[in-house]
Amino acid sequence: MNSLSEHLSVLELDETVLRRVLARALGRGGDYADIFAESGEGRSLRWEESCVKNAALILTRGAGIRVLQGEKTGFAYADELTEEALMRAADTAAHIASGGGVDPAEFAKAVNGRGDYYQPVRPMEGVELADKIALLERADAAARAVDPAVEKVNASLYHEYRNIIIAGSDGLITFDTQPMVRFNVGVVTGKDGKREMAGEGLGGRRGMETLEGDRPEALARKVADMAVRKLDAEDAPAGAMPVVLGAGTSGVLLHEAVGHGLEADFNRKKTSTFSGRVGEQVASPLCSIVDDATIPGDRGAINVDDEGSSTGRNVLVENGVLRGYMHDRLSARIMGVERTGNGRRESYRSPPLPRMTVTYMMPGKSEPGEIIESVKDGFYAKSLGGGQVDIARGDFVFAVTEGYRIRDGKIAELVKGATLIGNGPEIMGKVEMVGNNLELSEGMWTCGKGGQSVPVGQGMPSVKVGEITVGGTKT
Repeated sequence: MNSLSEHLSVLELDETVLRRVLARALGRGGDYADIFAESGEGRSLRWEESCVKNAALILTRGAGIRVLQGEKTGFAYADELTEEALMRAADTAAHIASGGGVDPAEFAKAVNGRGDYYQPVRPMEGVELADKIALLERADAAARAVDPAVEKVNASLYHEYRNIIIAGSDGLITFDTQPMVRFNVGVVTGKDGKREMAGEGLGGRRGMETLEGDRPEALARKVADMAVRKLDAEDAPAGAMPVVLGAGTSGVLLHEAVGHGLEADFNRKKTSTFSGRVGEQVASPLCSIVDDATIPGDRGAINVDDEGSSTGRNVLVENGVLRGYMHDRLSARIMGVERTGNGRRESYRSPPLPRMTVTYMMPGKSEPGEIIESVKDGFYAKSLGGGQVDIARGDFVFAVTEGYRIRDGKIAELVKGATLIGNGPEIMGKVEMVGNNLELSEGMWTCGKGGQSVPVGQGMPSVKVGEITVGGTKT
């Protein structure tokens, strides 16, 4: 849908009702109020034991209403889009404010323009169920054909779209239709009493074109091959050593250990290790870090954030110097800077928070092979999984999903059970080489914060860190 009138029709709303609700929300005063209205549909298929185990339809419809006064936020939501339900939510949100009532501004006649970072070539809504199931069957067959050690194959397909309207008391009204598709494969292998597993996904704000050709089979073979090879992998080494982070999925370390610390709410509350450090050297001069919502089709891309703000490409760290934070409306106003388009929420039931979109490190000048050759004895973390980080101190622990020893400048044996342990700012200060091979991970990354989950993207070139502690069982 390309027009405001179409979105209003789908959500069964009109501008007059929205203005009345905003007026009610500001009835006790307040600096600003907004309405986030949403209508969406998601469909999922889960494949286990060589058959479809579960199919689900998920419908979403409702609106969240927010009132701001100073640093205080009042928020309530309605699971219906009737005027009566919205008025009740507005009354609840208004209780945060005190003072005389305020009238909202007239809505602008022209809805402000936004980017167009996702236009599915073949929307999933038009794909037959049988064709979707065939994707899962193909992945299952491809994984099982890799090796007799493959015992179990799980696969899933999920796709959704959501239509949103954000109406603010400043007269700004914006809208968007946001698609999403994800395809995941997990494999369990067994041999001589040992069991191993591997899993990976792909997708983004695209349609069926994401899964055309042999992409389901290629993903399944890759996952199955890793699960098979892990059966004979050695235990990971333990100790501090040089580490090369692989391009692509290693961006999760950047996301968790650095990115969260650059979200403005932590910094205005001075609970981040990066608080008050704009203009200071916070990483190696080789490091430039960007949060960019404009990557076409990426899982973290957004045309407009969940407050109606413009999105863009925000340089957070430039040549190791901290340039700024990621802001929503509230943090930008309190800290006296421009909004950066990072106000995001899980759904209409949640208030917006400063969140990442697509976060990555800019490429450097080193060849990937040159980076490996520079390490005599170390560790190659080709891909990373989930992790934990302490925002205040920057301390982190990450699981390595695919890791190898480096011996005499060459990638050697596969190892298993490795973790990376360290401190985000310290690690960024120890970056010695940055590759020219930036990759954006197509993994199905979901970021959790404040009890909310939102889709994000991330990426990295190959990076050599002078020393990281590798957690393992082999000394």
